Order: sequence, then structure tokens, then C-alpha cells
Amino acid sequence: MTSTNPTLSPAGGASVPPAGPPAARRPSSRAAETRRKWYEIIGLTTPAVAVYVMFVLVPMGFAVYYSLFRWRGVGPPTEFVGFNNYILAFQDPIFLDALRNNAIIVFGSLLLQGPIALAVALLLNRRFRGRTVFRLLVFVPYVLAEVTVGIMWKLILTGGGTIDVLLRQIGLGSLVQAWLADLDIVIWTLLIVLTWKYVGFAIILLLAGLSNVPPELTEAAAIDGASWWQTQRHVTLPLLGPTIRIWMFLSMIGSLQVFDVIWVTSVPAVRSLGASATMATYMVDNGFFARLWGYGNAVAVILFVISFIAALLFQRFLLRRDIAGAVTGRRN
Repeated sequence: MTSTNPTLSPAGGASVPPAGPPAARRPSSRAAETRRKWYEIIGLTTPAVAVYVMFVLVPMGFAVYYSLFRWRGVGPPTEFVGFNNYILAFQDPIFLDALRNNAIIVFGSLLLQGPIALAVALLLNRRFRGRTVFRLLVFVPYVLAEVTVGIMWKLILTGGGTIDVLLRQIGLGSLVQAWLADLDIVIWTLLIVLTWKYVGFAIILLLAGLSNVPPELTEAAAIDGASWWQTQRHVTLPLLGPTIRIWMFLSMIGSLQVFDVIWVTSVPAVRSLGASATMATYMVDNGFFARLWGYGNAVAVILFVISFIAALLFQRFLLRRDIAGAVTGRRN
């Protein structure tokens, strides 16, 4: 039989049992768990970081480098001009017109698409026959390719096209304009085309936000005697605020970088005069077709800096609460 008496020390007292293996292994197991987590993080993020560095940071670095040279794309750049390309860009009235047009598209898209998308989303959020079909129809323009949309609207708006024929048939022939050739109205015509193309995305985004509004709140407001408009104003719209701000952010960045629809729809001669140019089309016209690669890279850097600053300001003043959450800190 095995004895269970404690081992006596030389002094005659009971000795303290030695520390068991689990206690001895605890610090090392924690360190191994921490290393394992770091290995997992590095293994999962390395491919994404490598792709980001290869396709974003490296091209960005080359763009900044080439923007400091007068280079026509043949051979290595040798004629260093410093920031002269940037100075020339801001001295060019066509580039300033492109900046103005981008600003018109940014604010015009927000002012046009926002109310239209909100009104249609609130309508399609109600139950009625054929709601699914209407949701599909409003989203169709967004899924069409930009080139397809540009060609379609160019045929519609060309002199003698569908719009002109329709206006004459209903007795409004006096309203017929050179929609894509008039220097004063071409940017507003393109704004309407962009609104038709992208308002469907805003509607779908707002419908997704409306699906997250608890129906109990609207029912409680109706029981308290609130009208439908009061319910939307004081209950639905505040809860839809984060979705609206996210859409505004995406619309702003997309409007600053818009290229495809403008390039295909606009007339090259009008665009070369700055009436329908944007920063992206100006960059391609002067960097690719004029073979002023250094100057084109400078315009690309300017476009990136403007978009980056706009994104930072929007996040700082409008998206900060949505990103950080509404949890408040506690003072000790």
C-alpha cells in the first residue's frame, strides 16, 4: 500500500509539495498562444498587404517620381523639372474648368440623387403589388456598363436624336438644344446622365438601411398619433443617417474620379475646351494622347491628393461617429 503521509523535512515538519507541471508550463503556453495568433495574423494579412503594395503604393510612388520630370514616355526620364508640372496644371484654364466640373458633379449628384433616391426608397419600402419589379427596374441602369450607358445617351442626345424628336412631337420644339455641344449646358446634361446611371445604387443602399429600421418604432409612432410624414422625419430618417452618410461618401469619391460616362458621352472637341472635362479625362487627354507622361502623372497625383483630403475631411466631420460608434468613455 502506498503511504499518504507527507514527507518530513529534516527539521521534523511537513515539507511543501513541489509545484506541479501545469503551473510551470502556464507562462510558456501563453507565449506560444500569442505567437500562434501573430503567425495567423501575419499569414492572413500578408497576401492582402502584398497586393496593396504592388498595385497601389508602388504605382503611386512611380506616379510621384515621373511627375517631377518632363517625359514623353520614350526612354528613361532625364529632364528634371521639379514641381513645374504641378504649377503648369494650375495655370491651365482647361484644368481649372475640369476642377469646376468635378465640383459641379460632386454637389449636383448629392443634391439630385439624394432626394430622388430617398423618395423612391421610402415608396418602394411600402408593400404594394409589383414592388419587386419596380426595385429591379430602378437598379437596372446601375448594372449597365458605363460604356453602354455613354453610347446610349450620346445617341439619344445627339442633334435629331430621341430627345429632340420627342420634344418636337409634344409641341416643345423651342426647348431643343445642342445638349452635348453647347458649352454652357453640356456639364448639366452630363450631370443628368450621371444621375440616371447611379441613382439606382443610392436607392438600393437606402432600401438596405430601411430594412434595418425596427418596425416597432414606426408602429409606436403611429399609435401615438404621428402622421406618416412625421414618422419618417422623426423616426426613420435619424435611423437612416449612417446609411445616408456612407452613400454621400461613396458618391463624393466616385464623382471626383468619374471618367467612363463622361469620356464616352461627351464630344471630344467640347471636352478639349474644358466644358465637359473632368480631372480624369483631362489626365488621359494630356498624359496618354498628348504623350506628356510626366504632366499626366502630375495631374494624377493632384487628383489623388484632392480625393484623399476630401475623404479625410468627410471622415473627420461626418463619419467619425459611425466609425467609432456611439459608446462613450467613463471617467474614473
